[in-house]
Amino acid sequence: MADASSAASAASSPPPETILRGSALVLAVFALAAANFMAVLDMTIANVSVPNIAGGLAVSSQEGTWVITSYAVAEAITVPLTGWLASRFGAVRVFIIAIGAFGFFSMMCGLSPSLGALVFFRVMQGLSGGPLLPMSQTLLQRFSPPELRGQTMGIWAMTTVVAPIAGPVLGGAISDNLGWSWVFFINVPVAFGLVILALRALPRVDVLRKLPVDFVGLGLLILWVGALQIMLDKGKELDWFSSWVIVGLLVVAVVGFIAFLIWELTEEHPIVDLRIFRYRGFTAACFAMTLAFAGMYASLVIIPLWLQLDMGYTASWAGCVTGFNGVLAVIFAPIVAGLVTKVDPRRLVTFGILWLAGDMFWRSTFTSSMSYGQLIGPQLAQGLAMPFFFIPLMSLAMGALKPEEVASGAGLLNFVRTTAGAFGTSIATTAWDDHATTARQTLVERMNGAGDTINGLTQMGLAQNQAASLLDNLVQGQAVMLSTNHIFTVVSALMIVSASAIWLAPKPKMLMKPPSAH
Repeated sequence: MADASSAASAASSPPPETILRGSALVLAVFALAAANFMAVLDMTIANVSVPNIAGGLAVSSQEGTWVITSYAVAEAITVPLTGWLASRFGAVRVFIIAIGAFGFFSMMCGLSPSLGALVFFRVMQGLSGGPLLPMSQTLLQRFSPPELRGQTMGIWAMTTVVAPIAGPVLGGAISDNLGWSWVFFINVPVAFGLVILALRALPRVDVLRKLPVDFVGLGLLILWVGALQIMLDKGKELDWFSSWVIVGLLVVAVVGFIAFLIWELTEEHPIVDLRIFRYRGFTAACFAMTLAFAGMYASLVIIPLWLQLDMGYTASWAGCVTGFNGVLAVIFAPIVAGLVTKVDPRRLVTFGILWLAGDMFWRSTFTSSMSYGQLIGPQLAQGLAMPFFFIPLMSLAMGALKPEEVASGAGLLNFVRTTAGAFGTSIATTAWDDHATTARQTLVERMNGAGDTINGLTQMGLAQNQAASLLDNLVQGQAVMLSTNHIFTVVSALMIVSASAIWLAPKPKMLMKPPSAH
């Protein structure tokens, strides 16, 4: 990431021959923004498709969430290498190869015959998509005229906000009408078209340098992140710490993390520049982002699962419910971008996260009798909170760094954000399932007159087994509802802690511009 910093510095002052104008700039901006949209979209497009995928591959819904977490973790791991890859092979070349690889592995995901194959190709897809996010931003900075960089980066930022919201809507419609494989196949023609467009629109003017890469640091990063993610995903299936496999994964994750910290803090060219945590503002922003995004991504996964498994919604209708997140997010994003330069970012972040905490607490009062219209309100409210905490939080974090450290900080924030989302999803879905089991046992123990209820149902014309099944489904539905309420209560509390943490950051010495870092 030290290399990423030097690459970004060069990108911020591009040579004259790389500046594009007119139709050439329009094509370049479209190619770069579309690639970023495609990569971010795939973080959430599979969320509402998990039940379809699980059913198609004959696995549980909890196992199906590997499709989400594997992509997020793989993408986060690739980000620190982007600067080195760009300097070694050329930014445009890496960008084009990444798009092509993304399209190829998307096709392989759709062709996967088993969960193991799908998770493997999702990892490869995430590794390919990782460079697209920071590289699209870097190239936009390089090719845009100085007076237009604000507008072009605004377009890029809008794709970052809209893509994860559009994902569930598109994923639901595609899964119900074409099958879950098309959630991945849809990327293939898009990626192919973007490769052709990028080859024509993006000038390749790079000064290639042979730079060292911290292979030990990269290996340790993959080791501890991978071990921790597998532990979280397989914990329930293997009965947690009664399994030596889970204990072994925990030991590997802890030892790997400690070794990673020691190595990266002493390496001359670290793959992740942990030294920037010496800035209190950056550290506080990272901590707040970890809690906020863990909770938010958990909600983005649990709501579609609950709607489909307990409320009887199709993937399309579940996607439509979650899609309302984007309405107010799109409206308020430019407003918040203007406020960041005039108002203490800590106040904006606090408002946004506390609003999100209130929204999550609202969800903890959900009932299984809620109508479609009643579900829309909390989704709209969440959309309002997103720009208020995300945009100023990025601004606060980046404003704490020296110019030569901004690229490293942006990569680290992206890593923190995506891994927090992946870990939050795994922990929340496991806790959701465990609490539903506990709640079901409690309901069964407290149930009185179950036999009389079944007898009454049989007198109404139902067979004995039908009556028992109906009662069982009712109990299970209420158990899942109680578990859902419990998870959102915990997430709400986490949000409050996150809002408090941002005040550990020092007061900004000067008003900062809206962030252009991902």
